Amino acid sequence: MTMTDVAETSKPIADTDKFRLLHTMIRVRDLAASLHFYTNLLGMKLLRKRDYPTGKFTLAFVGYGDENSNTVIELTHNWGQAEPYDLGSAFGHLAVGVPDVYKTCERLAAAGVKIPRPAGPMAHGGSVIAFIEDPDGYRIELVQRS
Repeated sequence: MTMTDVAETSKPIADTDKFRLLHTMIRVRDLAASLHFYTNLLGMKLLRKRDYPTGKFTLAFVGYGDENSNTVIELTHNWGQAEPYDLGSAFGHLAVGVPDVYKTCERLAAAGVKIPRPAGPMAHGGSVIAFIEDPDGYRIELVQRS
């Protein structure tokens, strides 16, 4: 499988050169468990958190850098959500670059993180990857990056 150069065929509409992906939102059932997972286990920082009592939800934004220059994750906690969310079949995964996928998986496994696809090379060669799951079952691909 080869990657194609899309720069030649892709022609964005005018004035999109200043657009930037801000965040991805996922719904979480247990905000404390999710914050522990993303901050303590994956090393992200809690950037901001706010309760919305009239809407009965909390938003927490986590990431590896400030929101002005980095894409982050918005964790949405709807108060009183007792049952797990139906993750559906359209969402795939988030991806996080790490320096050593094997060592990262060892550390996460020791912390009780579920690893449905252990560290190893991709099936058709290339990068070393693994898939882990957060407390709600969202998959996160770990990709080895130098």
